[in-house]
Amino acid sequence: MLILWIAVFCVSLFFMVKGADWLIASAEKIGLAFGLSPFIIGITIVGVGTSLPELISALAGVWKGVPDIVAANAVGSNIANILLIIGLSAVAAGCLTVKKSLIDLDLPLLFISTIIFLGAAWDKKINLGESIVLLAAYGVYLLYTGKQKNIDEKNGDLEVLPSRSDRRSATLPAATEPSGIGKISIKDVLFLLLGLSALAVGAKYLIDSLIAISTGLHIATGLIAITAVAFGTSLPELLVSIKAAWAKKSEIALGNIFGSNVFNILVVVGLPGLFKTLPIDDQTYSLGLPLMAVSTLMFVISGISRKIHIWEGAFFLITYVLFLAKLFSWF
Repeated sequence: MLILWIAVFCVSLFFMVKGADWLIASAEKIGLAFGLSPFIIGITIVGVGTSLPELISALAGVWKGVPDIVAANAVGSNIANILLIIGLSAVAAGCLTVKKSLIDLDLPLLFISTIIFLGAAWDKKINLGESIVLLAAYGVYLLYTGKQKNIDEKNGDLEVLPSRSDRRSATLPAATEPSGIGKISIKDVLFLLLGLSALAVGAKYLIDSLIAISTGLHIATGLIAITAVAFGTSLPELLVSIKAAWAKKSEIALGNIFGSNVFNILVVVGLPGLFKTLPIDDQTYSLGLPLMAVSTLMFVISGISRKIHIWEGAFFLITYVLFLAKLFSWF
């Protein structure tokens, strides 16, 4: 029975990731048909859509009575994004170069967002008031990012894709003004509904299987969330970053991480926290939070130097392996 639930867990993750892809692709086309600019689509529809697996699984966890997976999933995803994805990307590329705009905007915003989240998590729980603060901080992040990008575009300084939302919006037509309502195909609507359905069904069985596996193995649900769920929901970012690194497109490999990490700790935690106080399990608090803080600081320091060398990538990977080993008490 345990093997069956592990299979259900893997299939559910696949459905959630695939459902998010279908939802994003169709929502982009529908947004353009309604005359939304590519930038607006990128910062809203795509920016949220690419984080839907994390967000939906967090909301499902609250509704299913396992709120401790919310913070664990967000913290584990951020750790995996930096140590695993950036580490593998740096090793694959040999060296990742950080552009000027990332230092001026995204690195400080990521660092400040992390500080805000750590402050909220200090007492081992996220309550309603703290959730509102997290969501408000994300609103400020969106406003500031949008304002800064508009300034950069006018000055001709916009060189990179600073967030995961821009990764996909860069493939859209370069329109700066809404072009009016266009045609919306039945196929786009069907894939939108199919994506939403896949996310809903995947989230339900993901949480059911997580509870069953944790019960069968006599381990905390938070431990599975900070490892398996976090890794599974980060797979799209991993594949995109590795491919970009091989193609020597460091700005995409790096820009793939910023918006993801900010969204995880501000919205993936903040939104479920509106419905229920979110406890933080002991392992996430004692090991996950400190490592997330340290890995974010290492990422910021590497960003200030504007290069992430292969040896730094290898160090990130070794740190991630040690993190997993410590979580499962291998030493």
